[in-house]
Amino acid sequence: MKQAIVARTDIGMGQGKLAAQVAHASLSAYEKADKRTRDQWKSGGQKKVVLKGEGERQLHELSEIAESRGLPSAVIRDAGHTQLESGTVTALAVGPGDEDVVDRVTGELSLF
Repeated sequence: MKQAIVARTDIGMGQGKLAAQVAHASLSAYEKADKRTRDQWKSGGQKKVVLKGEGERQLHELSEIAESRGLPSAVIRDAGHTQLESGTVTALAVGPGDEDVVDRVTGELSLF
């Protein structure tokens, strides 16, 4: 079991903003998973990776692919309280799900 979080590299998020957006994405996608998947991922150590995303379009495309493969996903938009304008897409979480299925969606991306 694995979860992949894709964070945009093109919007200049600071380290703290990046960490917060990755956390929002991880939790949001986790909450969309069914109970069996959540329990299996939690008992297996909650494996996750953070990957580099090129832009908003890429995150939406990956989200559509994930959903077509039955994976929970969550596109995160910033609230606009600090560094970014309200509604800016910052991150996408794919999974938790079977590692090989998650990798078929995000496996070509580089580690952040």
